[in-house]
Amino acid sequence: MSAAQWARARAVLAVRLDGMGDLLMSTPALRALKAGAPGRTLTLLCSPAGACVARALPFVDDVIEYRAPWMKHPDDAGAAAHTLALVGTLRERRFDAAVVLTVFTQSALPAALALLLAGVPLRAAYCRENPYQLLTDWQPEQDLDARTGVRHEVQRQLDLVAALGASTDDTSLAYPVPLAARAAAQAWLARTGVAQERLLVVHPGATAPSRRYPVDALADAVAELAEVHGYAVVIAGGAEDCAAARQIHARVPQARDLCGALTLDELAALIEAAAVLVANNSLAAHLAAAVGTPVVDLYALTNPQHTPWGVRHRVLNHDVECRFCFKSVCPERHHRCLAAVAPSQVVDAVCELARDGGRDAPADGAARRASVAVAA
Repeated sequence: MSAAQWARARAVLAVRLDGMGDLLMSTPALRALKAGAPGRTLTLLCSPAGACVARALPFVDDVIEYRAPWMKHPDDAGAAAHTLALVGTLRERRFDAAVVLTVFTQSALPAALALLLAGVPLRAAYCRENPYQLLTDWQPEQDLDARTGVRHEVQRQLDLVAALGASTDDTSLAYPVPLAARAAAQAWLARTGVAQERLLVVHPGATAPSRRYPVDALADAVAELAEVHGYAVVIAGGAEDCAAARQIHARVPQARDLCGALTLDELAALIEAAAVLVANNSLAAHLAAAVGTPVVDLYALTNPQHTPWGVRHRVLNHDVECRFCFKSVCPERHHRCLAAVAPSQVVDAVCELARDGGRDAPADGAARRASVAVAA
């Protein structure tokens, strides 16, 4: 199909069915889609987790939640019925066009089939194999070998929508921090007497075990940052990260443990208020990029395409022969790409970012470009 046909599409559906961090990395492309034609409405079909991010985005007009059975979710006994209901919902909404956004290891074809059954006339996505009639706008997958010519996930989605005639000068990630959450974070700083330039947020979690830096090593790094370098440490994360947070807190009792106690808005506001974030490759790292906070990213070499985008950062890992395995659990069982990173490297990276000074404004996307960094 031609870009002119896409330019005439007024009711557009974007499909992003995985996690919150993945959705955050799609926000520049979503911004471009919304601006692609005057009067266009943009609806986002996303997972229940992704909906927490989607509803905060000013360029998304509506959100449809759907737990796709071809994504990594708990088993859903009603998956078939829910999928048939989704097709009915999409048919009723009479969308002019839809774009399926995936990471390159995912298939867009199940979503494309649902869109075909729903009668959506224009359907675009990346795809490895020939999709025939499932897609009207097929972009052949270019990232089959992630060891060469790697595109960042953000750039990958921007390239997809650009092929449809949608582009933007603002390629920054988006997560608007509500004023109430920002005021609460600032009030907490004032109450505790913590200077913003000394606030260090530590997020020990990640959805995949292969992407988690060893907690004992992280606790050693945090202890030195607090006791030697004078940082005021706050530990954040979801309920699933509380055991790791307790282990860090036991090593650094002066740290404030807020793990499991923050909403997404509060977490974003806390990260925004911090001098530096220390995190694994996780939602927190992408939130930091969205709000302009420098981040030390303990970045497992599972997928090279998801490093912090458009924000000052240090990417820490140890090069290994099994790099870019794309596995949730280390297939070699040594976890060396992260386990071989010394706590002193984490300390040095935090101090370097703090010494650089200044923060990144998350509004100007023109200069926001990120490349894959691998630190030995």
